[in-house]
Amino acid sequence: MTFETTASPAASRAFPLTPAPIHVPDDVLTDLRHRLELTRWPDDVGNEDGYYGVRRVYLEELVDYWRTGYDWRRAEAAINAYEHYRVEVDGVPVHFMRRPGTGPRPTPLILTHGWPWTFWHWSKVVDPLADPGSYGGDPAEAFDVIVPSFPGFGFSGPLPNHPDMNFWKVADLWHTLMTRTLGYEKYAAAGCDVGALVTGQLGHKYAGELHAIHIGSGQMLTMFNGDRAWDLSGGRRIPEGLPADVHARVVALEKRFAVHLAAHVLAPSTLAYGLSDSPAGMLAWILERWMKWSDNGGDIETVFTMDDLLTHAMIFWVTNSIGTSIRTYANNNRYPWTPSHDRLPPVEAPTGLTFVGHENPPGVTTDRRVEHFLGTDRAAWYNLVNVTAHDRGGHFIPWEIPGEWVDDLRRTFRGRR
Repeated sequence: MTFETTASPAASRAFPLTPAPIHVPDDVLTDLRHRLELTRWPDDVGNEDGYYGVRRVYLEELVDYWRTGYDWRRAEAAINAYEHYRVEVDGVPVHFMRRPGTGPRPTPLILTHGWPWTFWHWSKVVDPLADPGSYGGDPAEAFDVIVPSFPGFGFSGPLPNHPDMNFWKVADLWHTLMTRTLGYEKYAAAGCDVGALVTGQLGHKYAGELHAIHIGSGQMLTMFNGDRAWDLSGGRRIPEGLPADVHARVVALEKRFAVHLAAHVLAPSTLAYGLSDSPAGMLAWILERWMKWSDNGGDIETVFTMDDLLTHAMIFWVTNSIGTSIRTYANNNRYPWTPSHDRLPPVEAPTGLTFVGHENPPGVTTDRRVEHFLGTDRAAWYNLVNVTAHDRGGHFIPWEIPGEWVDDLRRTFRGRR
């Protein structure tokens, strides 16, 4: 894969780069089809309820559709309806999608995804954010939307000279991309999952050059620091005497995230050999996260159609980036976050937060979610200006409840640009 050289800062608002549409070579698609045809299926007796993980019956159906019915070229055309660019930022290959703003003075906005997200998980919000006038909004609130692929994910790869990439290093790259490569003097930022940590780090280290930030979680930037970062419980036992429903919620919440955290932090390369060789195996690993983390009521296709699932999976597969994507977890722990200043709050940029019902803490209802968060030590990390909780929605907020996410984000930046 080739990349454009880093451009000089733009003297005007003419965009300084030349688009490079996405195109996957035919031989990559042919190889994928052969691998799907040769899938060797394991025995899955007794897993009708999904207790042991992804059910073979559904995965086999999805793989068969991937092989015989799914049309990547159609998905590729939809992706290429937007501008795409490839640059090198401080020697790191970066792909990003852009939707130019339509309004009197669009504000530059960078959106950062997490795992197992791709840049395409933002596709439902980029048009309303860039062209609010066409969606019942105020054209004065338009954004010039920049959606990069996280380094080591999808088309931002491979990373042969940067095996140590993690969230706070990505924040430095994003700041360079926005200010030096693209020439913006001041910009806005938003993110979810580990993208919220990248965005939080921008709001910590570069607050003076940001209008504000909006994130989909309120974690501390030290989240991955420590000897047991892979243990969601922090080694703590479940408290005695909890109501049965709260106890069950605690267990369910930890089971939802424990497997991938442990595997990705402790042995990402070991896992990557299998996931990089078998498209069915890779799909199973990320499909389980999409199933368990989204607010789907037990039916994943109410949130992601089969085509949606496979388009996101394809972005990992055709770039052979699943291994580098999961290694970022280990690097978040191996190269711990350290503060750039000792001022309070650590994240000084004005911060908006969106919470969703599927991720309510055990025993906390949506109507109490904001109050509960404000009483935690995590709230003190941020210069909070707008915190909202929604009954609907799961981990993939801009994909699952795009209208609510756009409204929340606009409210955060209103009067701050």
